[in-house]
Order: sequence, then C-alpha cells, then structure tokens
Amino acid sequence: MQNSALTRIVAHQQDSTEASPAAPIPERDCDLLDAYSTAVVLAADRISPSVVFIQVSKNLSQGHGARQAQGSGSGFIFTPDGFVLTNSHVVHGADNIEVILSDGRRFDAAIVGDDPGTDLAVIRISAARLDAAPLGDSEQIRVGQLAIALGNPYGFQYSVTAGVVSALGRSLRSESGRLIENVIQTDAALNPGNSGGPLVNSRGDVIGVNTAVILPAQGICFAVAINTVKFVAGQLIRHGRIRRAYLGVGGQNVAIPRLLVRAHRLAASRGVLVISLDNSSPAARAGVLEGDVIVALDDSPVSGVDDLHKLLNEALIGARCRLTLLRRNQILSVDVVPGESDQTRAG
Repeated sequence: MQNSALTRIVAHQQDSTEASPAAPIPERDCDLLDAYSTAVVLAADRISPSVVFIQVSKNLSQGHGARQAQGSGSGFIFTPDGFVLTNSHVVHGADNIEVILSDGRRFDAAIVGDDPGTDLAVIRISAARLDAAPLGDSEQIRVGQLAIALGNPYGFQYSVTAGVVSALGRSLRSESGRLIENVIQTDAALNPGNSGGPLVNSRGDVIGVNTAVILPAQGICFAVAINTVKFVAGQLIRHGRIRRAYLGVGGQNVAIPRLLVRAHRLAASRGVLVISLDNSSPAARAGVLEGDVIVALDDSPVSGVDDLHKLLNEALIGARCRLTLLRRNQILSVDVVPGESDQTRAG
C-alpha cells in the first residue's frame, strides 16, 4: 500500500512538471540584461589594451646567502609614451620590475615616483605609441552606478569583474599610516593581484585605482579616486615624490578635559599629544616640548594626527605658521617653519 501511494505521488509530480514549463523571461528583462552585458563588454574592450600585468622581485639577504621574493599586481598605461600607474605596495622596494602588455610584449620598468601615503606609484617602460587609458572625473561619480574592475587576480591575467559604486568619500588607512581621503567603495570583486588595476565606468573611463579589500568581508573593496590619482601622478612625475611639510613630532590623539575646552574656548575637544620630538626638527627649534598638546595650526583646529597630516601640505614648506599648544593647562602660541618631509616621518 505504501509503495503504490508513493508511486501515485511521484507520477503526479511528474505530470505537474510536464504540464507547467518554466515561464519565459519577459522580453523587457532580456533587453535590460543585454544592455548591462553590452555596457560591460564595451567598457572592457575599451580599457583592456591599457591594462598591464606587473611582476616584481626583491633581493633578500638571508644569513650567508640570498634569495628573491616574487610578487605581482596590476597597472594601466596612462600616457602613450610608457607611463604606467599602479599601487605603491605593488612596486615599493622592488629590485626588478617587469611589465607585460595585453599583446604579450614584455618590458623592464623603472620607478618614476612612489607615494606610500596614497598607495600610488608611477613606473615607466621604454615603449611608444601605446594605448593610454582615458581618465574620467571622480567628481561625477554617483552611488549605484556601474563599476568595472580589471586586473590580474592571483596571476589570472586580464580578468574582468563588475558591480556598482557602493559609497563615496570613504577614508582608508595606507600602509604608511596616513589616511587616503575620498576613496571609492565598490562591490566589484577584487582579489590579491588586482591591486593597481583600473576601476572604470560604463564608458570605459578610469574612475579609480583599485587598492584594497576588506577581509573576510565580501563585496567591500576600495579604489583611490581618479582625481586624487591625477594630482599624485603629476607630482610623482615632476618631483618623484609627494612634497609634504614636516614638524618633527611624534604624537597620539588625546581628549582634552571639558573644563579646559570651555576655559580656553577651544574649537575641538581633542588634540595631538607630543610624545616624541626630533631634537633638530622645526618643532624643537620653535620651542615645542614633549607633553605639549597641539590644538591648532594657524587658524585650523587640530583634533587628531590625521588633521595634522592634512594640514601639513606642500604650501607650508618653508612658510612661517602659528602652532597653538596646550601646556600645563595654559594656552600658548609659537611660530614654526615646517621643513620638507622625507616620506618616512609621521608629522
């Protein structure tokens, strides 16, 4: 009895399946999917000739012997005469850099400039009449728009992933400790090896340089906005580095007691506690002491180390500034002339 009942149930299910074929996808939905696919294909076709595979090696001494560390990443050509953009962490400290073009040609590359503070680098190959990537305008990006990433994840060359711009105006901590501002968040899948590759819009214009993922999260990836990239690339080609001002202090963020904030009418309730000081630094020459709390630079409040980094730009190198300090519950101002950072200093 049980077997015959089971047979009837199975037969009924088969009849129902045969009688109810899958509903066709509405034509309007097919058109939308085709349009999406076409946009990704055309954008990838436009940018792919500019995308490069970067292989690096670094000589490491080990005891009485030596060995080589190997690595790889992505980049893209942005001038016809061989300038290539990538991430600083891809090429920083490399002894040998090889660039492989989409057509298979291989070139040795040299570092033109490197800025760990924004995780960007410019390298150059000896080639001419190359396909340069068109650069877009990150001010025109909108949350939700199509974002396409190209690169070489895990060495799988010229891979394409697509998603959307998830958020704008993010901040990301670089390996140097500085904050990278105005970072683009996207869910276009990135993996190790994508670093330095382009993030493009539906027209194939580069809107960012892929730089990081959040692990073990899924779909949280970041790219340095192309307007930041344009400025940094120009400085790296001109100077080989980003010029930043330098005070010569090591600091940490601290809260200022509410009573002192009210008594001195401070604009912020936090500041930068000076915990170390280079003896020959601009700050030391100005009379700054360990234990002082920096609360303002000129007319701009300083509520943390990141604020201080933002204010110490190229324009302040060699310029006389007013540093406002909190010392033993008293406010005082000193004149300081910032020097030029050598990229290894914090502030």
